[in-house]
Amino acid sequence: MTYGRVRGVYLPRLTDAFASSMATYGIPLLVLGTTNSSSLTGIAFVMAWTPRLCTFALAGLAVDRFGSTRVFRLAATARALVVALAVPALAAADDRTAPGLVMLLAACAGCLTQFSYIAAESVGAVASRDAGDAAHRVQGVLLGIDQAAALAGPAAGGLLLQWNGSGGMLTAIGGLSVVSAAITPRIQQPAAPVSEATVPAAGGWHTGWATLRALPALAWLVTGLALSNLALGLLEAATPVIVVQQLGRSSASVGAVWSCAAAASLLAVATSRVAIDRWGLPGVGRCAALVTIVPCFLIAHTDSYLAYLVLIAVFMAGDSVLTVVLRTLRSHLIPAEVFGSTLSVTVLILLMPYPVAGILMAVIDPTALHTTINVCAALQCLGLACAFTRGTRNRARRARHRR
Repeated sequence: MTYGRVRGVYLPRLTDAFASSMATYGIPLLVLGTTNSSSLTGIAFVMAWTPRLCTFALAGLAVDRFGSTRVFRLAATARALVVALAVPALAAADDRTAPGLVMLLAACAGCLTQFSYIAAESVGAVASRDAGDAAHRVQGVLLGIDQAAALAGPAAGGLLLQWNGSGGMLTAIGGLSVVSAAITPRIQQPAAPVSEATVPAAGGWHTGWATLRALPALAWLVTGLALSNLALGLLEAATPVIVVQQLGRSSASVGAVWSCAAAASLLAVATSRVAIDRWGLPGVGRCAALVTIVPCFLIAHTDSYLAYLVLIAVFMAGDSVLTVVLRTLRSHLIPAEVFGSTLSVTVLILLMPYPVAGILMAVIDPTALHTTINVCAALQCLGLACAFTRGTRNRARRARHRR
């Protein structure tokens, strides 16, 4: 691990991931504390994720056109400015205007997070290619950074929100964004030719869709994980309501739930490589699917904070291993010449359930929340069952055809 890689890749990734994690989990808490409304909390979740979907292609084109360093710096700086303006605005707002300001903050934070995420991913991809045979180690460090940020971000956001109000949490997000902009990734990234940089996104989307349809094993797995993400998104949107309103806990307890879940995910990812080497990708994937499905059904029936925390942690551990399975299968199946466009399509499919989950949270009555979680758990079960039956069958058929 060279100093240049630490300074130029890992540190900017850490500060940006920390700020993004705190914003992702802290803003719904801020909405709940401001409005005491589960519907508005769900709407805030939609406002945070919808811009990320809408700007996905634009963020990728911006990185290709202007370079990851410039896009990362501008996105981090803009996020710092947004939260700096939000602090005095929320302090002066009354009960009528505060919800609208928080919704606007959620939308802006979600949009800028997408730009910084795509830029950081591009830097990580360049660093991996430069590392050669050690590429898996670079990706392992980056994944560990993301999990560590997911571990500390929600806990810090919940504590700051409880002890210092919205100003403390937003100031922390702004400070981390300023640090991210100041230590912008330093890596040599070849500029895209003008002919490639100005190509419309439509051609890339068409190529990605065509490639995904030609790979049924990957398509089934992406579909199954998309349905699993619907359950995950609903749990993320509903956790502030469940923990604070139904279980009678504080906002810091909400952060503790996601911090424990991130710790379990980090441990699961660390052990998944050994498990895959020993039992193979399909076997580990099926076990991870089972570990993810069972807690999701049980969550809807728990009335204990400790049980809820443990079930969420187990759910997230299984989901993290499924992510490892997806990334491994994706790297093996997608041809190198169309990897970028196909990756964009798969990520878009995997992110689409999050705003849908926010919409569900906004329209359902809080008393029907547990029933809705059960329905999402059933859809998740169906999707993952198809992914590891039809998908693996198609893959085996292709392998026999090649022989």
